[in-house]
Amino acid sequence: MLFLYCLLYLYIYFKSIYLKNLELLGVMPNLFVIFVLFIGLFYSRTAGTVYGILFGILLDFFIGRKIGLSAIMLGTVGFIGGVFDKNFSKESRFTIMIMVIVCTIIFETALYLIGGVIYQYSFEIISFLKILLIECIYNILITIVLYPIIQNWGYKIEEVYKGDKILTRYF
Repeated sequence: MLFLYCLLYLYIYFKSIYLKNLELLGVMPNLFVIFVLFIGLFYSRTAGTVYGILFGILLDFFIGRKIGLSAIMLGTVGFIGGVFDKNFSKESRFTIMIMVIVCTIIFETALYLIGGVIYQYSFEIISFLKILLIECIYNILITIVLYPIIQNWGYKIEEVYKGDKILTRYF
């Protein structure tokens, strides 16, 4: 749990200081989608879902939204990361970029639609699509920059958690 709080603190710190300067048309990259996706890819589907739900609850709590919206969607992103782990290669940057785009679109679209129903605001599709496009581009750029670091970290952790679990028997 301490790891969770430290990661949340680092995210808020990094976002408030460094990513504020990268804001374009009021849009900043969503690092939680990237991190939860990588947790699902390198740990497991279960860990990705659990960490996604925990990050979402803490994010909703700190931002002041209805608690549970981000939790459901980040849990879904973690689950999708685990599914991608079984079906796609983690070696190709192009594949990783497609995964980030898909998860960003799913997360933001569902959050927009569910939020629209709960808060009863009018849907503005064109402005939403502009914001979604900019956020996808930002998330791709962040992924390209951070992927070598996350990949090395992920493979080390993957060795520990997904290592050989085959027991050899000697007859």
